[in-house]
Amino acid sequence: MTGEARIIDGKATAAALRAEIGREVAAIKAARGLVPGLHVVLVGEDPASKVYVASKEKLAVEVGMNSAAHRLPAETTEVQLLAKLAELNADDSVDGILVQLPLPKHIDTGRIIDAIDPAKDVDGLHPINAGLLAGGKNGLVPCTPLGCMLLLKQALPSLSGLDAVVIGRSELVGRPVAQLLLQADCTVTIAHSRTRDLPGVVRRADIVVAAVGRPRMVKGDWIKPGATVIDVGINRLPDGKLTGDVDFAEAVKVAGAITPVPGGVGPMTIACLLKNTLTAFHARRG
Repeated sequence: MTGEARIIDGKATAAALRAEIGREVAAIKAARGLVPGLHVVLVGEDPASKVYVASKEKLAVEVGMNSAAHRLPAETTEVQLLAKLAELNADDSVDGILVQLPLPKHIDTGRIIDAIDPAKDVDGLHPINAGLLAGGKNGLVPCTPLGCMLLLKQALPSLSGLDAVVIGRSELVGRPVAQLLLQADCTVTIAHSRTRDLPGVVRRADIVVAAVGRPRMVKGDWIKPGATVIDVGINRLPDGKLTGDVDFAEAVKVAGAITPVPGGVGPMTIACLLKNTLTAFHARRG
């Protein structure tokens, strides 16, 4: 194969998706006088989390949704946080609830996720939504895997029958993205740190989704010529620059299409959060 891979532009795709959501929110408001509501809960002062939450708020308002951020101090107890979630679960104007992770160490993340109403769980992490996804049924799907699939469907006319390798088995990305690829009729391998001959496994794949959190781990010679590469990793290097889990400079010479970091999967995550809020609104209100 000659030349460089086509760059899959997550920024442009996310902007188009947000514009489409904005039009739908305006139409709902005009027809029914209702506005979807997204509420984000942030506990503590984690700098990256504060940036994410501000960005989520801003983009929700931009598409015409009602948005609120509940900023709680780091010393908030688990009981207090559960009480806040009970209040949001009971509030009919709230369609989507997201608890920004990571939580402070004294709070059990699993208990908090379990306490969110599954119908409002726009992060798609509640066990009921995870079970629906595993069963191939409709539920709320985690935002980053959903974003990965939208980018893949844009890059490839059909996913049916393709060999896909997902590197990483986290509940946030690896497992749900594998379930979505199975639903799209791919043959799916989940690889991880214990996989024997990882480069050899990856070389068979028509689709590679890298979600391990190790900078530039996936080398160019691991990639099958013409394969589509979705890089979920966001790693900060000592010089402050961001890089993915894939060695982009090498892989771009071999792949058929590839997402950059930044500007690939990242922008899709918040766009898909807004999409999930709209999905939850429709499901809740018929």
